[in-house]
Amino acid sequence: MAVDLIVPMKPPAGGKSRLRGALHGPWDERRHAALVLALARDTLLAATASAGVRRVLVVGSAPATLDALRDLDVEVIGEEAALGLNGALRAGERLLRVSDRGATVGALQADLPALRAEELAAALAEAGDRRCFAADRHGTGTTLLVSAPGQPLDPRFGRGSARAHAESGAVPLTVAVPTLRGDVDTPADLEHARLLGLGTHTAALLGRECVPH
Repeated sequence: MAVDLIVPMKPPAGGKSRLRGALHGPWDERRHAALVLALARDTLLAATASAGVRRVLVVGSAPATLDALRDLDVEVIGEEAALGLNGALRAGERLLRVSDRGATVGALQADLPALRAEELAAALAEAGDRRCFAADRHGTGTTLLVSAPGQPLDPRFGRGSARAHAESGAVPLTVAVPTLRGDVDTPADLEHARLLGLGTHTAALLGRECVPH
C-alpha cells in the first residue's frame, strides 16, 4: 500500500501558541517560528523516509512562510485560511486525487518531533485498506488519519477528534507507536517527546542530545 500524506500547517510564527515560553529566555516571534519549523522538519523527515509513503503534501494558508521546508522531499501548496483545518485537508485530498482517484490518502500532524519512520510504517501497515486513525498519547486527539483506497478521508479534526473519528467509522490503530502518538502542543508534551528521542532539528534548537532516526 502506498499512502499520500497531507500535512497541514499554520504560519509558524502564529502556530502552536501554547508552546510560547518553551524556549529558554524571553519569548521571541522568530525563535518561536524556528521551533515550529523544527518540529515540522523532524516530522517530515520521518514521513518521507517511511516505507509505504509515496507523496507528502504540506498545505498552509501562507506557503511563503514554509519556504524552509522546500528542501525536503515534499510539496508545499497554499490554501485559504478560511477553510480551517478540515477544509485544508479536504482541499489537499482533492489535489492528490487528481493524479490518482484510487489513492490512499492520509492526514499527518506536523508536530511529531520524535517520530520514527519505522513506527509510521507500522501504523500504515496495520491500517492496510481500512480507514483508520492513531489517537494521541492522551487518547483524545488524532495524529494520523488514513482513508481506505479511493474513499473519502472525511477528516474530523478538532477537540475530541479521536472520538469523532471513531464515531465516523474509522478504526483505531492498536500498534505500539509511541513516537507517532507524541504530538507537541505544550511544554510538557515537548518534554515527553524529548524522552522519546527528539529528531535532529528540534534537538539542535533546544540544545539537547537527540537519538538519531
